[in-house]
Amino acid sequence: MLKKAGKSGRILALAGLFSMVAISSHSLANEVPSASQVNEYLDYFKTTSPWPEVRKQRVEKLLPQAMAKAEQDLWLVVCRENDNDPLAKHVGCENAGGTAVILFAKQGESVSSTIFSPVSESTALKELKTFDKVIDVDKGDSAIKHTAKYLSTSLKPSSIAVNSFTDNPQADGLSHTQYLELSKALKSYSKQAVELVSAENIIYHWLARKLPVEVEIMAKAAAVTSRWEYEAYQQVIPGVTTDKDVADFLDNKIAEAGLQDAWSPSQNPAVNSGPDRGHSHPTNRVIQPGDVIQIDFGIKVFDQWVTDVQRFAYVLKPGETEAPADIKYAWQNALKGGKAAFDAMKPGVSGESVNKAQKEIMKRVGSLPVIWSTGHPVGYVAHDTGPNLGVRSASEKALDVGMTFSFDGFYSWPYKADASLTKTISVEEMVVIEPSGARFLTPPQKELVLISSQK
Repeated sequence: MLKKAGKSGRILALAGLFSMVAISSHSLANEVPSASQVNEYLDYFKTTSPWPEVRKQRVEKLLPQAMAKAEQDLWLVVCRENDNDPLAKHVGCENAGGTAVILFAKQGESVSSTIFSPVSESTALKELKTFDKVIDVDKGDSAIKHTAKYLSTSLKPSSIAVNSFTDNPQADGLSHTQYLELSKALKSYSKQAVELVSAENIIYHWLARKLPVEVEIMAKAAAVTSRWEYEAYQQVIPGVTTDKDVADFLDNKIAEAGLQDAWSPSQNPAVNSGPDRGHSHPTNRVIQPGDVIQIDFGIKVFDQWVTDVQRFAYVLKPGETEAPADIKYAWQNALKGGKAAFDAMKPGVSGESVNKAQKEIMKRVGSLPVIWSTGHPVGYVAHDTGPNLGVRSASEKALDVGMTFSFDGFYSWPYKADASLTKTISVEEMVVIEPSGARFLTPPQKELVLISSQK
């Protein structure tokens, strides 16, 4: 274990958690979720998933608004066995045993849902009451043809939104074969031309906003994520512990809690004590005095909501009781950049404007430029649908109430005087957008964790 150390010999322990980790000028007590709180959240994550009820609320409360903003009255989703549409779980056909078609129809301020389902699944769907109406499709018949006939005789639309014609992976679930079958069926039954248009805008407005109950679930998950990262730093023994050892500790925490990785297990957690490696796997590099350590980590709870949080530490060299001036400068200016981004995050502001607010600070304080966006939507996946806080096309879109983001405070400098390599502090926090601006989902890191090299 690590020996105690602190500024001017002063030891600050957090209920035992940081008895082995040196603390900088202020206690981290207000930044680290308590063990009792985290245990309470972990017990909650073991209960029955609230997702089925949340999904119903999302369809009822958010989908009508999304379809209105997209100016689309009909949205058709085709589900299938084995390689399903990315939104299958969101629309209620995650258990499709054959081809099924869901039709959402906007009627005034509400949306009705109809599923054309193979009889092998329709009984369960009727009992679960996931949809307003379940239409049986006999074995051997085509759910797509049944839907096309229903549309042509009952609704007679001129256009239908489908999950295609987009570069958003979450909005691109219609297979080429299904597209051809649907197009052919509509031509067979319709007396007028029916245009298939992209449902991208419906999906954008729907997925980008989270209900308050979802935000609270994500806040609990963010607290667990942050706590575990601080605990991981407690395990570090300079000259012995590797980046992969730290990652393995966090992997074990996920397994013990029965949770899942927020993104690819090969790259989560990303632990790096050397020069920048971007989104990559942890290596067997041994952590040394003078290193700045990055942990980029996320968990998935209820098999539905994810987190994305980064925490940073500095390994004191022998004789040091605090970080040297250059590391302090990098840390404080990373926080300044993050604060500028945080302050800029308000409803109606573009993602590009948030990114610009931070980049102005970085330029002013002498940071090297970074290739990463200031932030991104987070929720159902680590890089979710919504405004990008950078320079991508989605950066032009405006932030709105109910959107959730992970964002970084950046400062980058040459790694050990090697101009070809860089080291970047990118302390990453999670927020939700409220009417007055952004709100942190868990206390942000304001103090750099200091790890003693003393034996």
